[in-house]
Amino acid sequence: MAQDKRIAIYPGTFDPLTNGHVNIIRRALRLFDKVIVAVAADTGKTPLFSLNERVDMAEKVFARESDIVVEPFQGLLVDYVASRNAQTVLRGLRAVSDFEYEFQISLMNRKLRPDIETLFLIADYRWLYISSTIVKTVASLGGDVRGLVPDHVFACLRARFGFDPVGVDEPIAPLPSPALPGQPDASAPNGREQPC
Repeated sequence: MAQDKRIAIYPGTFDPLTNGHVNIIRRALRLFDKVIVAVAADTGKTPLFSLNERVDMAEKVFARESDIVVEPFQGLLVDYVASRNAQTVLRGLRAVSDFEYEFQISLMNRKLRPDIETLFLIADYRWLYISSTIVKTVASLGGDVRGLVPDHVFACLRARFGFDPVGVDEPIAPLPSPALPGQPDASAPNGREQPC
């Protein structure tokens, strides 16, 4: 009888996906047969990129890695984890402050679904200071975030903010302004959002 696949769910807003996230996901494959990158629809904040754009960016980054699947999700994380026959929620840590927050969330998840575990992985030292928020802030001010995010994500940030850091000579065209929540992007064909 074949052993069940060990599946981990790595949830987040990934707004945008950083090399710190990528590092955690790829390292998790040493422990699990499959990692599902669960892109949260309900972020509790106004995202820079739409849900479709965030899913598209992650799918492009992991397109050649069949053991990494990208899916959107909404609602309670533990319900989503159970629906995917997974046993583990994967979380990355950078600092003690991350642990304090994640510890509380993991305890609530344990109360809701005692059968689901949370596994914390510490980000590689190169990425300990990186967060999506920092990347967005630096990029919005025209700073060079190459090397902090995957190449495709960097291209999306350039297009969104219209920045051109020194040494980057490719022409850019800013993306249209994001549509209001629940509204299709009117500038896109058939009213559908265009991935960056």
